[in-house]
Amino acid sequence: MNIKTRILTLLLTVLCLTVAEAQQIQMPQASPSAQISQKVGLTDVTVEYSRPSMRGRKIFGELVPFGDVWRTGANAATTITFSTDVKLEGNDLPAGTYALYSIPRKDDWTIIVSSNTKLWGAVGYTDEDDVMRFRVKPGKTGQRYETMEINFVDITDTGASLAIKWENTRVKFRIETEVDGIVMDQIKDLVIDQQPTNPGLYYQAANYYFTNKKDMDQAYEWIVKSEEDDPKYWTMHLKAKIELELGKKKEAIESAKKSMDMAKEAKNPDYVGLNERLIKSIR
Repeated sequence: MNIKTRILTLLLTVLCLTVAEAQQIQMPQASPSAQISQKVGLTDVTVEYSRPSMRGRKIFGELVPFGDVWRTGANAATTITFSTDVKLEGNDLPAGTYALYSIPRKDDWTIIVSSNTKLWGAVGYTDEDDVMRFRVKPGKTGQRYETMEINFVDITDTGASLAIKWENTRVKFRIETEVDGIVMDQIKDLVIDQQPTNPGLYYQAANYYFTNKKDMDQAYEWIVKSEEDDPKYWTMHLKAKIELELGKKKEAIESAKKSMDMAKEAKNPDYVGLNERLIKSIR
């Protein structure tokens, strides 16, 4: 056998082995992988985990022993990613991706945020990689969760709670994000410093100030600029609400009537109703 034949034979052997390895039977995972994402304030939060099922087993205290570090799921370690700095139960956490471990107990759980996201489950876990730990109280669910579930609940403009549910147990912890400082910086850059020609920016700034009970005189100045440059029924409605907040009841009624007429012309019954209720509340 010459050298060319040997090389060809070797290449064919490698090719056959590669094909054989690639030919795998695809079957459902016992604990299928899942990913959930949520915009919390201005922060993107993503959790990646695998979802084990009960399958007739007792979970907490048996399959998942009390007092042991748990991967908070199945297969590879559960991970959680934050696009900005956040607070978890009041503890500061920089933006990034972390492993989410826990230590379940009957009366409380320890939540562990670890910098090591490469482990298979908790094998090789060490507290030297802990970024933070905090304790939360478990509660009972109103239904049985055959398959473990993680989701976001109690969502507000600045925060949300991450809930972990399995069997008849639920634990959750609070995620809080920075919003006001970021928005105020944008208002300064885009509205205060630049004096924009875009009336929409004035509307957004005025609406934020009104909603968050900030300087109402400044909010009124901005909404007047927005309304003068590009009158819309939603702009006029906000103007009416700010005028009412400033004690200008007569002006508020006039603005609400104008907004209602514009909304009728635009065939928007929602804003017609909003203005009707606003006028009624003033009178």
